[in-house]
Amino acid sequence: MTDSIDPTAPILIFDSGVGGLTVLAALREIMPEVPVIFAADQAGLPYGTKSESEIAARVAGLLGRMSERYRPRLACIACNTASTIALSMVRDVLEIPIVGTVPAIKPAAARSKSGTIGLLGTEATVRQVYVDRLEAEFASGKRLLRQAAPGLVNAAEAKLRGQDIDPKAVRNAVAALRAQDGGDAIDTVVLACTHFPLLNTELQAEFGDEVDLIDGSRGIARRIAHLIEGQPIARGALSRAVTTGDIDAFRQLSPIFATYGIDRLDRF
Repeated sequence: MTDSIDPTAPILIFDSGVGGLTVLAALREIMPEVPVIFAADQAGLPYGTKSESEIAARVAGLLGRMSERYRPRLACIACNTASTIALSMVRDVLEIPIVGTVPAIKPAAARSKSGTIGLLGTEATVRQVYVDRLEAEFASGKRLLRQAAPGLVNAAEAKLRGQDIDPKAVRNAVAALRAQDGGDAIDTVVLACTHFPLLNTELQAEFGDEVDLIDGSRGIARRIAHLIEGQPIARGALSRAVTTGDIDAFRQLSPIFATYGIDRLDRF
C-alpha cells in the first residue's frame, strides 16, 4: 500500500483562515520534512456565522477541487466548525484519509477537578449535535458551559499580522463564559476553534493561571503521523500555502509561513 504513495504527495491542511497554523506547528514538531499544502479559505471567513448547509457545501466543494489539483496523501480539516458539520460528507466524497478537528472535550473532562468545563467556539460550533455527543460520551456527570466567541477569530488573524488586538474581544468572551450559571467554578477551558490558541497569552491572562486552556492541535498532529506512518516522504519536496482570498494580504504572513518551511504563497 505504501509503495503506491507518491513521496512528494503533500498533507493538505484546510482551514477557514489561518487558525490551522496551530495544527501545522504541532505537525512540524514531529514531522518536519513532510510536504504540506496549507489552504486558507479566507474568502469564506468567517464560517461561524454561516448556516450548516452553506458550510457543508463550501467545504466539500473546495476540498474536492483541492484534492484534484494537489493530490494529497491525507487531508486535515483544521477547523472545528467545518469538521463538526462537514466531516462525514467530505469522507464520503474523497478517497483519502480525512482527519477532523473536534473540540478537546475528552482531555478537558479528564483534567478538570471542579467538574465544570468551559468551551469557547464559533456560533456554529457551539450549537452542533456533534458537540452534544462528545459531551455525553466524555463529560457525563460534569458541566460543560459553551460560549460563542466570534470576535476571537478576527483578533487572532489580526495578531498574526502584527496588528493591534481589541482587548474587548478577549475580555468580553471570557466575561460571557464566566457569567453563565456555574461559570465561577470553571477550571478548564476548551478552545474549540483552531484560531483561539493563537490568543493563548491573552486568554490565559484574562482567565488567570488557575484555569487550564486545552486545544486539540497536538492530538491532531499525532493522528496524522499515525495514519501516514511508513509512507515514503521526499525530503525537500515543495510545501506551499494557498488562499481563496486576497493574495496581497495573505503574503503579509510570509515570514510566519517561512518558519514552518513554507516559502511559496499562491491564490487558489
